[in-house]
Amino acid sequence: MKIVVKIGTSTLAHATGRLNIKRIEQLCKNLSDLKNAGHEIILVSSGAIGMGVGKLGLPSRPRDVAGKQAAAAVGQCELMYTYDKLFSEYNHTVAQILLTADDLRHDDRHQNFENTMSRLLALSVLPIINENDTVATEEIEIGDNDTLAAIVAESTHADLLILLSDIDGLYTADPHKCADAQLISDVYALNEDILALGGSAGSSLGTGGMTTKLRAAQIATAAGCDMVIANGADPDLLYSIAAGKAVGTKFHASKGASA
Repeated sequence: MKIVVKIGTSTLAHATGRLNIKRIEQLCKNLSDLKNAGHEIILVSSGAIGMGVGKLGLPSRPRDVAGKQAAAAVGQCELMYTYDKLFSEYNHTVAQILLTADDLRHDDRHQNFENTMSRLLALSVLPIINENDTVATEEIEIGDNDTLAAIVAESTHADLLILLSDIDGLYTADPHKCADAQLISDVYALNEDILALGGSAGSSLGTGGMTTKLRAAQIATAAGCDMVIANGADPDLLYSIAAGKAVGTKFHASKGASA
């Protein structure tokens, strides 16, 4: 099974912006184990700006574009160094791919991306993808890695997209504000009622919220790819999700769609 896993900033880092060492070590261990079991793993990782904030000792995420780009440039180095070190411990080779919106809009560049991904997977490499925040202002201002992960899943004909976040899944209401909010286990149709459940961005270090995740679900399911939203605080959930067990919220691929 080909699995795209998106890891949000809130999963990778503490509120300070500093790396959550215990969690990222467990994530890399579990992803390596799933790869050893025969799954093809593609990682879409947020965290460059957040980790740059921590590395630079800044009090908060910069508000200006240049500040965000500078934080991303510093943070991306630390992020990839960490991934390379941890995955190497389990004998897996990683590759870094930084994308901009233009790379995916233009047919030739999009095809080049698909060709590169195909060859990397054939070589048993674990691709790690992020938006190129150091040069692309559009992505920093309005972009998000949930949508990017869905486009990657669509482009690589993935079977499953997993979005790891700081929430257990999609709820009937905001669980932070409504004690009666219920987790929705399965979504078979992204109708207006479901789309209306989207909220604003979550953590102060990240850019995504439930709205971006629902947008990702639209892209993925239309391409024939199932999608699961789950809480990244427990990396062991990856095993259950890969095994098809009920975890978080599962968005089922549209009938008639083909990956």
